[in-house]
Amino acid sequence: MVSCIGCLVFLTALGVRNWDFVQERSRYTKLKMIGCSLLTDKSEKETPFESPFILDWWIWSSETKFQNTSVMEDQNEDESPKKNTLWQISNGTSSVIVSRKRPSEGNYEKEKDLCIKYFDQWSESDQVEFVEHLISRMCHYQHGHINSYLKPMLQRDFITALPEQGLDHIAENILSYLDARSLCAAELVCKEWQRVISEGMLWKKLIERMVRTDPLWKGLSERRGWDQYLFKNRPTDGPPNSFYRSLYPKIIQDIETIESNWRCGRHNLQRIQCRSENSKGVYCLQYDDEKIISGLRDNSIKIWDKTSLECLKILTGHTGSVLCLQYDERVIVTGSSDSTVRVWDVNTGEVLNTLIHHNEAVLHLRFSNGLMVTCSKDRSIAVWDMASPTDITLRRVLVGHRAAVNVVDFDDKYIVSASGDRTIKVWSTSTCEFVRTLNGHKRGIACLQYRDRLVVSGSSDNTIRLWDIECGACLRVLEGHEELVRCIRFDNKRIVSGAYDGKIKVWDLQAALDPRAPASTLCLRTLVEHSGRVFRLQFDEFQIISSSHDDTILIWDFLNVPPSAQNETRSPSRTYTYISR
Repeated sequence: MVSCIGCLVFLTALGVRNWDFVQERSRYTKLKMIGCSLLTDKSEKETPFESPFILDWWIWSSETKFQNTSVMEDQNEDESPKKNTLWQISNGTSSVIVSRKRPSEGNYEKEKDLCIKYFDQWSESDQVEFVEHLISRMCHYQHGHINSYLKPMLQRDFITALPEQGLDHIAENILSYLDARSLCAAELVCKEWQRVISEGMLWKKLIERMVRTDPLWKGLSERRGWDQYLFKNRPTDGPPNSFYRSLYPKIIQDIETIESNWRCGRHNLQRIQCRSENSKGVYCLQYDDEKIISGLRDNSIKIWDKTSLECLKILTGHTGSVLCLQYDERVIVTGSSDSTVRVWDVNTGEVLNTLIHHNEAVLHLRFSNGLMVTCSKDRSIAVWDMASPTDITLRRVLVGHRAAVNVVDFDDKYIVSASGDRTIKVWSTSTCEFVRTLNGHKRGIACLQYRDRLVVSGSSDNTIRLWDIECGACLRVLEGHEELVRCIRFDNKRIVSGAYDGKIKVWDLQAALDPRAPASTLCLRTLVEHSGRVFRLQFDEFQIISSSHDDTILIWDFLNVPPSAQNETRSPSRTYTYISR
């Protein structure tokens, strides 16, 4: 109410002289007091003013709102040069006489100019204080009007202003945080914004940021060859900004095509015939961009050129089937049905070390950051310290499973093992102490992968289960395979599984983690090409590489799909067989 009074006083001051203002304010105050007494009189059934705001409105709108009330007009023109209007309002028991002077339009401009003259003579702080005082005396409507007036005055085009101050690099740095859609919009703001984006090579920086943070972008840059234009120290070393501006939508189109190929099962298939001499079958494999290393049932390890698919080298030494392997930039470590673990030089193929500990076949192994874990048909798990390829010592043996331990995986926190006894056991990596058991599978467990909090396992009960390792809860059961699920891998988007039914299935991981997702939507595609059991597979954003009892290694390429296959449309839920040429 106080602010409304102040507002009206201020507006009145613009239309009357100083003495008239004092008289008008006195009349207004008295009238306000009378109105408020009417407002607070509880003995009356009705009051003309339901709130102080209505009272304010009534006082200053009386000329139009109360024309039907009893009006008495003072005809005495001699008492004042200005016309007075008297309004009589009755609430049933009392009446109020209101006098309001009509403002003189002629004096407003003179008084306004005088105010501005004085205002200009004051200091900035006095001006601010005066304006704050005026604003505090205004009503809400006036505040809104002033706010609308000030908003555009407070806006600053800092992207244009910074280069004028020699701070182009700051403007570029600000815009470099924009995503592609926002960067497109920024280019359309004005020519100066477009110049900052172009000279700052911001499309190039956006692509470089995506390559650094997203494996899909990184892999695509290497396969498509545009990585050669990135991460140049000098702008003159590469093409102009327009090149990267036109490159970005092509990359997006490539990514969308890859995702569509995964969902629809469109791929280019390559086949490696291993031509084992005696017993056929490829039990394990691992690959990178240059090579594929495979472990065979015929006791050998074969290294293949990934581009030409030719066999580069054969490593021999095991006296039993090579059941598991892993390699890095220095060594290949293999486990065999001959109960030994061998360490090979990845470049020369020379045997560097042989570990003899397990009593039966070594079924699986993993190593990372100086630690190796092996598991065996003898029901035990061995934890090894790897100081060097030739200096590997046994740290601890973990015992607890009641059947063969088929698979292990670990990180800095947990070691996870799965067994034919239908259980998954969790152990502390640092202390090697038992933590918990995950129960749920109806038959033995053949494979698993563990990352972060998620464990995904495959079993001879033909199902795949997703687990939360921290609480031991089973999050989802995936059904679809007709025989034992022998191998399984997952990334952030999908799960890929292979089974003894000869099929490879691609599952939507995010949907599988959503309890509301229907089971029928989880399997994206079933790939059927192997004529025997699928023993092992790995995949990345662009391909699946799988091995089988049929003595073949298949490369399922979802990036380089022939145009004829791209034009084909298939239902994502339909199973098909790829016919090789």
